[in-house]
Formats: sequence, structure tokens, C-alpha cells
Amino acid sequence: MIKVTLLEHTPEPEKLAATAAKLCYSGSDINSLRDGLSAEKIKDFINMLVSVGHESVMEHVSFTFGIEGISRACSHQLVRHRIASYSQKSQRYVNENGFEFVTPPAIEELPEAKQEYDSVIRTITESYAKIADMLTEKHKADFMAQGLDEKSASSKARKLANEDARFLLPNACETKIIVTMNVRSLFNFFRHRCCNRAQWEIREVAVEMLRLCLEVAPNIFSHAGPSCVDTGKCPEGNMSCGKMHDVVDYFSSMKNNH
Repeated sequence: MIKVTLLEHTPEPEKLAATAAKLCYSGSDINSLRDGLSAEKIKDFINMLVSVGHESVMEHVSFTFGIEGISRACSHQLVRHRIASYSQKSQRYVNENGFEFVTPPAIEELPEAKQEYDSVIRTITESYAKIADMLTEKHKADFMAQGLDEKSASSKARKLANEDARFLLPNACETKIIVTMNVRSLFNFFRHRCCNRAQWEIREVAVEMLRLCLEVAPNIFSHAGPSCVDTGKCPEGNMSCGKMHDVVDYFSSMKNNH
């Protein structure tokens, strides 16, 4: 089950973005600029910035998310967004015996496909454990022959075994990742990954991330979402999902609840 948690964010994100933008057009000192920003002025300023696409000042604001219960297939898509910081559970240092895995809904709903899928996962799980144990014993013997005590040899051997045994692990293997993005990068991420044409798993992650951002900075993210929400038109051409109005209504409803 996918779980997205907002771990940290820049304090007073909208005030900071408004201060950075106002500084561009003012000769006042920074503290004076901040003191002069009431809640209403911040809201008006942010709305103006978002409407005209002045996104560079948004780079001063960042959000950090903890994401659990996603597949390696999903995380591979996520890390393609390069202006971000990532820390992911390592398959090299973490033993994956009995690993958790993600099942796509379309497979879950088709009994014969689910049966075949689970069968393959069981085979991989068993083979992973066997190969990891074989490699651990081999490396342990090598390390002890070099003079290491049994405890140290076992620890080093298991890490080396994991390193090679992980080649068996499927894209379905569950992973965890911590992600930090600035707001400008989040705008880009949401344009691509909240879209109906995005893969179902990363779309679910992106929509939940946007929902969490709206709780903290509703004005900053008032136009955020897939491209059709952000620009009022679909960039996909003949590959459009054909449901732009439904998508716009969905995200409008989400924003109205904040």
C-alpha cells in the first residue's frame, strides 16, 4: 500500500517566496520587506506570481516527502526528475529475503494473471534466498581464510552476497525513498506525473504529494497539477486521455477543499 508522508518543508513557504519576489523590485532591506507582508498581501503576491509564471523565486522553498510501498519500477521513474535529492533503501546493504512486492491493479483483478504473477514472485523469492545463502557461505569462508573472526566475516559476507543476489529482484520489489524537491521542480513533476497518461503508481504518488503541498501552501499550488490544469490545454495531441474536463474538475475540487 502506497504511503506518502510530508516529513519537512521550508517554514512559512509562501512568505519566503513573496519576500524573494518583492526583493527583486524593491530597494528596501530584507527584514523590512518581511515585516510589511501581511497574510493578505502574501496571498495576493503569491497569486500574482503563480498567474504570471514567475517560478524562479519558488526555488527557495522545498518539501521533503517519505514515500513507502512503491515498486522499484515506480522509483526508477521518480528519480528521472533530476532537480531533487533522493535517499532510497539499498538492495546492496538490506537483505531482501521475503521481500514485499507491488501487484498492479490490472493483474490483481484477473485471477489467472494474479496466479501466474504470484507464482513467479515465489520462485524469485526462493531463488534469491538460496543464492544469497550460497554466496554468503562462500564469502564467509574466504574472509575467515584471510584471518577475520567469524562475526566480522559473516557480516561482510552477507553484504557481498546481497550485492550479487539482488540481480534477481524484479521491478515489483517494494522500496522506500525520501525525496526533497523545490517548488519549481514540484510544478514540473506534477505537470508530468499527475497526468492521466502517467503510469498508475507514480500518478498516485504525485497526486498525494500535491494534496499534502496544498495543505501547507494552497496559494503557491493553486495552479499546480497536470498540464491541462496548469495551462488549460493538453500537450499530448493524439495521445491525449480525452478526459481533460474531468481531470480539471478533479483537481479543482481537490484545491477547493484547502
